[in-house]
Amino acid sequence: MNNYLDYFQIVGLVFFLVVFVGRTLYLRFGKNINPITLGVGKDGVKRVIELSFFVGLMAWIVEVLLTALRADFRLFPAPLDMQLIDTIPARLIGAALVVVSFIIFIWALVSFRDSWRVGIDKQTQGDLITTGIFALSRNPIFVFINVYFIGTFLINGTLIFLIFAVVVVIGLHYQILQEERFLAESYGMAYQDYCNRTARYWGWRRTSG
Repeated sequence: MNNYLDYFQIVGLVFFLVVFVGRTLYLRFGKNINPITLGVGKDGVKRVIELSFFVGLMAWIVEVLLTALRADFRLFPAPLDMQLIDTIPARLIGAALVVVSFIIFIWALVSFRDSWRVGIDKQTQGDLITTGIFALSRNPIFVFINVYFIGTFLINGTLIFLIFAVVVVIGLHYQILQEERFLAESYGMAYQDYCNRTARYWGWRRTSG
């Protein structure tokens, strides 16, 4: 079972990276849009926080690969490899969450069309998307990341992956608040109306504040 889940994690990462890089290259060279805007136009603490998301994601990807490949080397100190959960049901639930997260990811990219951005884009602002999966969630990409990280923790069950999941959930909530202020300024009443009828995450909170 563990070997299959190791392969599953590697295939999942490859799938994510191929889709992510593919969409980035399509927008950059096919539409002349730079979709990666983390840290752009920011300074001070905000810039550091946004860029740290990218660095943290790279570290998480490396850690997942090292764990799945059963490598002796780790990026983080040995105590962070402490096993917190080690049961087959937890691993299977984690794998199911990863699959669900990828469904959300693909659906979000399809709904986004050319408006997909990583970060706040003040230069080539896209349309306000309110259809498709965005009729169910104002932030489906962030939901995807949260569910993916939580699923990965349940598969591996170690302290370092729990820390990653907690930091991501908190960090992305901060990013959502920043983006909501930007979108409210950019789209005005249209965005406010959208917030009034659509959940921030997936139905358990229905206000924009």
